[in-house]
Amino acid sequence: MYTVLVIDDSASMRRILKDMINDIDEFEVISSAVDAFDAREKIKQYEPDMVTIDINMPKMNGVVFLRNLMRLHPMPAVIISGEGVRGNDIFDDGAVGFIPKPEAKESMISFHKRIKETLLSLTFLLKRYTLKKPKALIQKKSTIQEIEYKIHPDDVIPSRPIKGKGDKIIAMGSSTGGVEALLKIFLELPSQLPPILIVQHIPYGFSNSLAHRLNDNSEVIVNEAKDGMILEKGHAYLAPGNMHLTIEKARLGYRIKLLDTKKVSQHKPSVDVLYRSVNNVIGSSAMAIIMTGMGDDGMIAMKNMFDNNVYTIAQDEKSCVVFGMPAKAIKIGAVKDIIPLDKIAQNIIHYSEGKKV
Repeated sequence: MYTVLVIDDSASMRRILKDMINDIDEFEVISSAVDAFDAREKIKQYEPDMVTIDINMPKMNGVVFLRNLMRLHPMPAVIISGEGVRGNDIFDDGAVGFIPKPEAKESMISFHKRIKETLLSLTFLLKRYTLKKPKALIQKKSTIQEIEYKIHPDDVIPSRPIKGKGDKIIAMGSSTGGVEALLKIFLELPSQLPPILIVQHIPYGFSNSLAHRLNDNSEVIVNEAKDGMILEKGHAYLAPGNMHLTIEKARLGYRIKLLDTKKVSQHKPSVDVLYRSVNNVIGSSAMAIIMTGMGDDGMIAMKNMFDNNVYTIAQDEKSCVVFGMPAKAIKIGAVKDIIPLDKIAQNIIHYSEGKKV
């Protein structure tokens, strides 16, 4: 018997899916969840063999949740959604199955048949997953995010901050909800800003496509960062999904140095590593922005930056999808200003123009 967690914000759809899945001999719905955050707690509580995910959900859409799930706690996931246009894309995001929700003319009998055929076709995969299921490891930890031992940024990049005013550089860090937040900010940014460095927690293989999306929706030229790139005004550099993003002094300005080392603060790329590098190379003339996301990545190095008189800002709680990373930085006194998402772009512009911020 394979256990299933149904994730859907519609109470009626949760009931329908529960009844239909329970009608399949090999499957049992162990629980249901109304959104991604409810699902996270239910996964910890019930450790299901599989989840079904709706795409259109409040707080965090199903695609973002799927990507986070594959990064933090990979497990078989089937998308059951009305958004058929994502039928191909979601397999790249890590799903093992896709079942379109029934249209108006389709009978429930037909829908049930499609669910049964899809789930039964996945039993071979579920068998392999349940044999390898890391229950003992999961039970030892208090949260899914804490499965990996936390490495301090000092273990990768020691703190040697530069004092004084010099070149301007903007360093941004985000995680859960960050893709949408970055898109909103970059839509409002003009060209000819100081170089922007970005760490967004994102699975390997998706950072390049995110860079293209940001580039297509901004006057700023956005690239996935590559080792040795010279930083230019009007350009932004997004950390690859499997490398730490740092910078170093070059003969003519600054260049990117990617580090393929261990994870820091449970992440690679890590916001802590980016901030520490910028503080060491640029120092107090830099700007650091911490945005929506789970956990505390960025907190340690942002406090170092704040103590070095770097201008540090955090996204406010109301506009965050998850008020984790900003909250931790605020709590330890690492933040000068707390700003709503729709004001961050203007704040960046004021900083670049030398206006009081």
